[in-house]
Amino acid sequence: MNTMNTTISILAETAKTDSKSGNSLMGNPIVMMVLMFVIFWVVLIRPQQKQRKELAAKQSGLKKGDKVVTIGGIHASVNSVSDKTVSLKVAENTFVKYDKTAIATVTSSGSKSDEDETADQAKG
Repeated sequence: MNTMNTTISILAETAKTDSKSGNSLMGNPIVMMVLMFVIFWVVLIRPQQKQRKELAAKQSGLKKGDKVVTIGGIHASVNSVSDKTVSLKVAENTFVKYDKTAIATVTSSGSKSDEDETADQAKG
């Protein structure tokens, strides 16, 4: 981020000196396109790449007992994990096999899901 600030300040100084001589750097369409690409990369592309890497790390770190939500909205707990697939426990004696990439959200196994808390409240 520091290099971007440096780059912008250099461009601003160059624009000031060029505007005094009558040659405006900001009027150059190529410079404007490059500047727009840098802005789009910082605002849109970079955060999305970071988010995708974090989700991939969570998906590869799945373990038995983790609470997950699939991209289809199914809340379940992990029963078993293989290289590319994961077996999810949806209800008592009901298991469904999904690709790991279908997992949208991972919650640690130590916390209770809404269904578990509701079931505990109904019992007690």
